[in-house]
Amino acid sequence: MDYLLLTGGLLGLFFGGEALVRGAVGIARIFAIPPLLIGLTVVGFGTSTPELLVSVDAALQGVPDIAIGNIVGSNIGNILLIIGLSALIWPIRVVGGTLVRDTAVMMAAALALVPLFWLGEMGRLSGTLLLGGLAISLVWAFLTAAADGADDGVRRMPIWQALLWVSVGLAALMIGARLLVDGAVSLARLHGISEAFIGLTVVAVGTSLPELATSLVAAFRRQSEIAIGNIVGSNIFNVLGILGLTAVITPIPVAGRFLVFDLPVMIATSGLLTAILLTRPSIGRVAGAALLVAYAAYVWAAR
Repeated sequence: MDYLLLTGGLLGLFFGGEALVRGAVGIARIFAIPPLLIGLTVVGFGTSTPELLVSVDAALQGVPDIAIGNIVGSNIGNILLIIGLSALIWPIRVVGGTLVRDTAVMMAAALALVPLFWLGEMGRLSGTLLLGGLAISLVWAFLTAAADGADDGVRRMPIWQALLWVSVGLAALMIGARLLVDGAVSLARLHGISEAFIGLTVVAVGTSLPELATSLVAAFRRQSEIAIGNIVGSNIFNVLGILGLTAVITPIPVAGRFLVFDLPVMIATSGLLTAILLTRPSIGRVAGAALLVAYAAYVWAAR
């Protein structure tokens, strides 16, 4: 039964990723919006839904380390693990003004956590400030989208069909992520693996499975803008949206290790991605392999 859950989860994730990418590209073409912007909003935010559910539930149940660790760990994994794997499949090439804008927002969001974590608690005021930052970034993104949009001459699908693909994709991603995490947790307990280890690995990676599936499918389909936009958008939404909303719902104590270790790693990985994207024409397979090695080193150091 556990293996059936795992198999069903994988099928749901990859079917959902395929449907979501197809619908997102369709929406981009209908409205002459750059695929990168669609990846940053519809895809990036939509695939962050598991992080939202886990963090809010953990905070309400009095487990703040999971609430914060889920977000910080997911952002690190998004860059090092998911972009690394995607680049191994197909070099990621992204150009345009939207890249400069949104990587700047991602870095600003990461750096904004330093003074907030320093306070020792993410209160409702801190959460409100983060949500305000999200609103500003969305308005900025949509106001500048028209300047980057272009008609590529490709036949457009009807709007209802594009929205249907997006809806089906998001639903399949959510169901697939849940099945895969449930199956992995059950198998881990069956084989006597500690629940602490399950939380650090299955929960953190499990909530990032929609991003993983979506970016891998986008890489297979040669949709580099969706692959990278999904990650950058997800990282922005994780910090400004999910952590902000969670803190507004209930204050979250911040453990010291996040300020001295995990957050600096998240800032460093965000800076590394920004530097690569703004100084290189693509993220090739060698860079992808290096990102994967860096992720393995982080997991080993975080034990």
